[in-house]
Amino acid sequence: MLQSPDSIANQQTVIGITADSTVQKSARPQTPYQVLRMLPKNATPEQQDSAIQVWFQPGEIHYSGRPDTLHLPGHDAGHNPKEVELPIYYQETFFSKDSLLHPELTGGRSGIAGDPVPYTVRSDDAITGMLLFCFVTTLVVFSRSRHFLVDQLKNIFFIPRAERSFNDQASSRVYFQLFLNLLTSLLLAITYYFYLTRYIADTFIYDEPYQLIGVFFGVFVVYFLLRTILYQIVNSIFFESKKSSQWTWELSTITALEGIALFPAVVLQAYFGLSLQSVAYYFIFILLLTKILTFFKLWAIFFRQTGYFLQIILYLCALEIIPLLSLVGVLSLIADVLKVNF
Repeated sequence: MLQSPDSIANQQTVIGITADSTVQKSARPQTPYQVLRMLPKNATPEQQDSAIQVWFQPGEIHYSGRPDTLHLPGHDAGHNPKEVELPIYYQETFFSKDSLLHPELTGGRSGIAGDPVPYTVRSDDAITGMLLFCFVTTLVVFSRSRHFLVDQLKNIFFIPRAERSFNDQASSRVYFQLFLNLLTSLLLAITYYFYLTRYIADTFIYDEPYQLIGVFFGVFVVYFLLRTILYQIVNSIFFESKKSSQWTWELSTITALEGIALFPAVVLQAYFGLSLQSVAYYFIFILLLTKILTFFKLWAIFFRQTGYFLQIILYLCALEIIPLLSLVGVLSLIADVLKVNF
């Protein structure tokens, strides 16, 4: 009959049966082999393990702190077994610093670089945001000032019976007119940017296109502001203040209508692939139409009652044609300064 592990664990001495069936009384075993010899041949692995745990209990290992002087000649002195260091050829391999083995490392470009995607306005978020903001804001202003816009169109194409002053306009209408003039300056700047990148150069000192558009936008704002100031100075000398104020308001209205007319052409060229030549023809047509309206309103306000025709030609050339030619020269000079010459 086999003994249980508990009965084996409680024994201090055991009686082993040798191969020749002679019973011998053994002392405390010194090795696991002797413990296994004391057990019956049909002892299970669990019983063998239990018996070994009874006789042998592991203790703490104490390494010697003395230096090892017993080493072979020609070999290095012994070292502390607690200090384990892998050789360099185990720590680093040929691919240790490869970016494919370490995703956290920045790798180089694989293969041959292709042609960069050409710049297009439709893919520029900044310009798209500006045009979208102008479109939404214009719709909101139109929805709140429809009657004002219709009234202004009537005043442009018809001669009013009574003269109205610029000071008689409501403040909201003044802000509306100012916004449309700024919109005209922005659309003219974008149109000139299209012309510049197509026919003049495609590389400038500015990396971003909206920086160039911002420079041209500032030029057009200064142009309209200086033109208004010049009209105010000349009109205050030769005409009444009421007519001068009316002319300033009508001129601002013509400029606002110019911007509204340019908006569809800019959107079609930027997002629907309209040819730049068609945009140029359309812009020239709008420019001629605005100058004709300017000539008409100038005659209706200042020279309708006097009937002087030569004075109106001189007036128009001095305050419209010459500033316009000066604007073209300034834009050409700025383009030459900003473009990169190889």
